[in-house]
Amino acid sequence: MKTSTHPALTGFAVLVYIFLVGPLIIVIGAALSDTTYLTFPPQGLSLRWFENIFAIEAFRRTMLTSFQLAIMSTALALIIGIPAAYALNRFRITLPSWLSTVFVLPILVPEIVLGFSLLKTVAVGASAPVFLALLFGHTLIVLPYAVRVVSASLASFDFSVEEAAISLGSPPLKTFFTIVLPNVRSGVIAAFILAFITSINDVSTSLFLTGPGISTLPIQILAHVEQFFDPTIASVSVLLMLLTVAVMAVVERTLGLTFLAK
Repeated sequence: MKTSTHPALTGFAVLVYIFLVGPLIIVIGAALSDTTYLTFPPQGLSLRWFENIFAIEAFRRTMLTSFQLAIMSTALALIIGIPAAYALNRFRITLPSWLSTVFVLPILVPEIVLGFSLLKTVAVGASAPVFLALLFGHTLIVLPYAVRVVSASLASFDFSVEEAAISLGSPPLKTFFTIVLPNVRSGVIAAFILAFITSINDVSTSLFLTGPGISTLPIQILAHVEQFFDPTIASVSVLLMLLTVAVMAVVERTLGLTFLAK
């Protein structure tokens, strides 16, 4: 039996897609414009503004810094978050209920407040180097994503399987890597993607922690906008979108935990 979709529902779906995709199309069009100012629709097509990104040394430097921070902070967040999520689910009866709330505090607190606090305590109070302060701040803001997403995957995991493996002589650590982690692989992938994207696009926290000679790409974009109004900014935005899509595709295809079982 064929079912028909109401025209109003179809129209609403089209409007939602336009609302979501429209800004992306505008940014891409502005990045390809041949004019020396931001405009849409583009007046001619040109790739010179993409070339201009790599011609500016500040963009090259901050792009590398942002990528390093995103990789390192995401790795640290997963190293801390996966065991934390495991403990919160494995020992949920014995652990206090408020403990899970502690791991989401960084996203409950406004990022401006968090950034100012990190500036006062880490950058100034502890006299930490700029890169180390940025790494600490980025790890802190992406940790909740690692804990909550992996914890959601572990919530449906049957820990009796792990107990059975241990009772048959498998060491607890090996059991964790060969049985538990492969079963929450999708959660780890999702946590990695969310944490990486959050870190590489962060503005509020990075704004307080950047210093002379060390900055992130979003902060450099803000600095560039203050002096110029050319399509270079739109080109950087397009590259960030492509990077996000590439990371999602690569992680989904290559991130595996089976090698830990060897």
